[in-house]
Amino acid sequence: MSTEHLRRCLELAAQALAEGDDPFGSVLAGPDGAVLAEDRNREASSGDPTAHPELALARWAAEHLSPEVRAVSTVYTSGEHCPMCAAAHGWVGLGPIVYAASSAQLAGWRAGWGLPSSPVVTLPIGAVVPGVSVTGPVEPFDEQIRQLHERRVQG
Repeated sequence: MSTEHLRRCLELAAQALAEGDDPFGSVLAGPDGAVLAEDRNREASSGDPTAHPELALARWAAEHLSPEVRAVSTVYTSGEHCPMCAAAHGWVGLGPIVYAASSAQLAGWRAGWGLPSSPVVTLPIGAVVPGVSVTGPVEPFDEQIRQLHERRVQG
């Protein structure tokens, strides 16, 4: 697990927040740990509620990497994949996932701030893509992500 890649995910999440999007960022690392691609959330700024960075990286990997390389590449991300992104990850055949904060944590924070629930059921990645190696939440990155989400709520 690379803390450097998780730090980059936080930077991308902060960039998303600065652009008016929810704070999510993701990095795709190849088998040697080198960054192959990265993206940030663009839901609000693009007007597309499916513009999640994990989905963008799955699409990028499908276009640019062989199935063999995809299987041994790791997705680092600020937040656990939603079911849509987990399904894309599985369909494309990407390898391990490392996330800073879980979907359950995010749902709890949102409830504590009086926000509505997500329009999509919160599921752990393994419920959508059985067999994929998943690591997370990862301290102290989960708390740093909570702070970014709280800033989003406070405006």
